[in-house]
Amino acid sequence: MEDVRTMVILFGSQTGTAEDAARRIGREAVRHHVSVRVSALDSYNRSNLVNEPLVIFVVATTGQGDPPDNMKQFWQFLWRKKLPLGCLEGLKFGILGFGDSSYQKFNFIAKKLRRRMQHLGGCEVIEPGFSDDQHDYGSEFVVSPWIKELMTKILQLFPLSPGLEIIPDNTLLPSTYQATFTDHSISAVGSRQLPDVKADRLESAGTERGQDPFHAVITDNRRVTATDHWQDVRLITLDITGSKLKYFAGDICYVQPKNMADTVNEFIQLLGLNSSDAVILRCLDEKEEVPVRLRGRLTIQYLVESYFDINSIPKMYFWELLLHFTDNELEKSKLTEFCSAQGQEELFNYCNRPKRSIVEVLKDFPGATCHIQFNYLFDMIPPLRPRAFSIASSQLVVPNQLQLLVAVVKYRTNLVAPRRGVCSHYLAGLIPSSVTPVHVPIWIKKGLFEFPSDQSTPVIMVGPGTGCAPFRAFIQESVAQGNQGKRILYFGCRNQTKDFYFDCEWMDLQSKGLLQLSVAFSRDQSEKVYVQHLLSQQSTSVWDLIERERACVFIAGNSKNMPDAIRLQFKQIFIQESGMTDEEAQNYLCKLDFAKRYQMETWS
Repeated sequence: MEDVRTMVILFGSQTGTAEDAARRIGREAVRHHVSVRVSALDSYNRSNLVNEPLVIFVVATTGQGDPPDNMKQFWQFLWRKKLPLGCLEGLKFGILGFGDSSYQKFNFIAKKLRRRMQHLGGCEVIEPGFSDDQHDYGSEFVVSPWIKELMTKILQLFPLSPGLEIIPDNTLLPSTYQATFTDHSISAVGSRQLPDVKADRLESAGTERGQDPFHAVITDNRRVTATDHWQDVRLITLDITGSKLKYFAGDICYVQPKNMADTVNEFIQLLGLNSSDAVILRCLDEKEEVPVRLRGRLTIQYLVESYFDINSIPKMYFWELLLHFTDNELEKSKLTEFCSAQGQEELFNYCNRPKRSIVEVLKDFPGATCHIQFNYLFDMIPPLRPRAFSIASSQLVVPNQLQLLVAVVKYRTNLVAPRRGVCSHYLAGLIPSSVTPVHVPIWIKKGLFEFPSDQSTPVIMVGPGTGCAPFRAFIQESVAQGNQGKRILYFGCRNQTKDFYFDCEWMDLQSKGLLQLSVAFSRDQSEKVYVQHLLSQQSTSVWDLIERERACVFIAGNSKNMPDAIRLQFKQIFIQESGMTDEEAQNYLCKLDFAKRYQMETWS
């Protein structure tokens, strides 16, 4: 009986959230005495699938309903026409999906995976969980109860042997790694100014799996907003000479940041660590391997500065582990509440709502912090992952360069200290030098946008704020190619004299008849004006472009309210200009989606 009490958890994760949930499920399975393997879908031997007693898929949806990078090969395999219906007959499975309801294809991959598994004969043992990042409580609102229900199902599938009991929550499970501190005299990763590229390789953190970064040189870091404007926005130029990197309009640049120096120093002091100490890691599970990024000798400075995401909001396992390490009764009471189902609202108000970071939490719980075992830091704190930016230049115009338009993230919550974006502050703080080049690890990845191959197709672009970045790349590229198709850009900002990016560049193109530019300055008059108002004012010409000239629409920018407002405006244009009903206009929009004539790229 014991040999069939096994399960495999397969994840497809772009930003690490789905992977974190997969490992969380794995830990719960261990507490239920189930032998478990956790693996990225593309690292899993697909030929074993049909023989697995139970498979749990934990998958995210990216972009326009696309699978994450580390499940693309599995996805292609699963949809092969040669796979016979019923080939997975009897395979027990469950699906937990991660999505964002601000996107049209919410949890699309999880839903499509479910249908495909059913068509191939799989037997679903639990109703799927479709978490929503837009929910007030985030994905946790769905994930926690779903995992609890899954454990109930597991006990039904794999009853415990007589005398065996579930390992209680107050029993500390083994850490993932065993860290061995080494002699100071031995050179360690992180002690060099420019780490070996293999030490920076990220296997499933939003880059193509196994691709090494190129260390680009920063040559310009220019503020493009007025010095008295509330937001600092930078146009950053990177030299990629000798990289052999190729990029096109719509492509994305991933940047591997470092944590801010003040939080790095504070973390090291809180934990009582020595920045020059070095460790070597090994996996306690002999079936697992240490990731490339953590191999070799690693200094504490390197780990805290470049590996641990110490400014992130703590995940649930962080709180569970923190509870194990405190002997302070007040802390124990509060942490017990945070780890309970009844305490989730209290936890949300303390941590998630104000965006309280791991460093700040550790300060608030000194009794636990001083007892944290170093091995467990790798389980408590997620890795610092690359951040994605739409490339704001065309390689046809700047052959050996790449430009990024970066808004330096800084805002306030009810906490005293302002919230700061790790990567944007990292980039903003890099000062170009002709004496000692400043390097930035980057990757290039194909973006979500698919611009029309027919160069005569009109392109309508809606890009308020830094959402204009991919459109600047497209405009530069299409002008350089001599494309004759109409280029229509709707840009929005607060003030004409404060944050009108690329104003001279775009007005020059407009004067030459190479660009149709409409700009909404939301704060330059008593009533706020946004890009959707410009679309409404030009509804007849917009409808004519889409219906008669077969224009394609592209939208980029913040995901909070803008995408829904723009979509609603297009629907109203269709109703007003064609006499469609509300349902007909909605169907028309869906047809544009399907034909890839209405595409979005948004971010939070």
